[in-house]
Amino acid sequence: MRDPKLPRPPAPAPAAAARRGAPTFTDKLRRHSAWLLLLWFALSVYLFLSAAPPAASPLRPAFLLPHSKPRALAATTTSTKPPVRIYVYDLPSRFNRDWAAADPRCARHLFAAEVALHESLQSYSPARAGRPEDADLFFVPVYVSCNFSTPNGFPSLSHARGMLADAVDLVRRDMPFWNRSGGADHVFVASHDFGACFHPMEDVAIADGIPEFLKRSILIQTFGVHGHHVCQEAEHVVIPPHVPPEVALELPEPEKARRDIFAFFRGKMEVHPKNISGRFYSKKVRTELLQRYGRNSKFYLKRKRYDNYLSEMARSIFCLCPLGWAPWSPRLVESVLLGCVPVIIADNIRLPFPSILRWPDISLQVAEKDVASLETVLDHVVATNLTAIQRNLWDPAKRKALVFNRPLEVGDATWQVLRELEILLDRSQRSYVGSWR
Repeated sequence: MRDPKLPRPPAPAPAAAARRGAPTFTDKLRRHSAWLLLLWFALSVYLFLSAAPPAASPLRPAFLLPHSKPRALAATTTSTKPPVRIYVYDLPSRFNRDWAAADPRCARHLFAAEVALHESLQSYSPARAGRPEDADLFFVPVYVSCNFSTPNGFPSLSHARGMLADAVDLVRRDMPFWNRSGGADHVFVASHDFGACFHPMEDVAIADGIPEFLKRSILIQTFGVHGHHVCQEAEHVVIPPHVPPEVALELPEPEKARRDIFAFFRGKMEVHPKNISGRFYSKKVRTELLQRYGRNSKFYLKRKRYDNYLSEMARSIFCLCPLGWAPWSPRLVESVLLGCVPVIIADNIRLPFPSILRWPDISLQVAEKDVASLETVLDHVVATNLTAIQRNLWDPAKRKALVFNRPLEVGDATWQVLRELEILLDRSQRSYVGSWR
């Protein structure tokens, strides 16, 4: 042991210190390994997060309900109740019940989905919220299609905007829920030619557009096309036109029907395509059908009304569904109910409930410009895959999905609307609940 009183020996030269084990590069790495490991971990996390795709944004920020918890927590796939809860406003009878009482056509004509949905939602307790505080969505029941005051007997829509504006003013004034979201969680039915544009002529409908007070709301409408259109510039669900449910019950089951008509159409066909309004009805498609196939024995084309025309559809293999003023037509639903293959001639039409109804499997679509080759197309289908199309078409579940039963039945059109609203709502909240699948 060195005597502390003795002088300390001089420090070794650098070369000598190296020989005696001075820290090497490896030693330094070992000494700082903890810090390096932490840096590596942080860098890995950063790279992982930056590579992950961003979460999908909601459809509209205002659509999220400020009072509710995420719907993935509010409902599970094992629940026996639908996860969508809808509060139905009890509006004064002048907005709905008085119209239905005044004319029985209100509840049965092709626009009557507004009545059927209201009645079904009122009676189907699993989907109806008893208290508005418990609701995901709010249904505003206004019957704008029941004013049968026009000379031709079709519903007048001239009062629609004012009537809906009055209803919104009432809801906004007396209930807090519209103002909370700006109406983004409120649901209206617009089962007319061009939806909430409320006019049967497309050029006028486009010029008028959707009323400003409805543009943030959800519209349930028969009108739908692929691509941009002024009359679908709001969140919406495309539905089938209303056809009375008993249509499918009054005639033989589709697979048992005797089909002796090759191709059928009965309805308005202008001899001269330019209508009295100065517009070309059906974009000239129906006129071309009449000119090309009116004398063809394989085509059963009639211009006059006939009360028993559904029996003619039930005897037909193909039922032509050309556009009228709007792309959609009740013939689409009637054809499916009666087992007649719909031949849709309406470019860019969006068909209802595509996640449930695979339309290419149960129908044909022919471009408007290809009417001249329609007979060739139908002959080819007969020679190749008609049997397969009919087998798919005659599935009872397909028919049920297009009918508004009262009261609601699982799988029917109202049920499909609730399912579509659920998908829409969950997409906006970035959590899909699949309990209606």
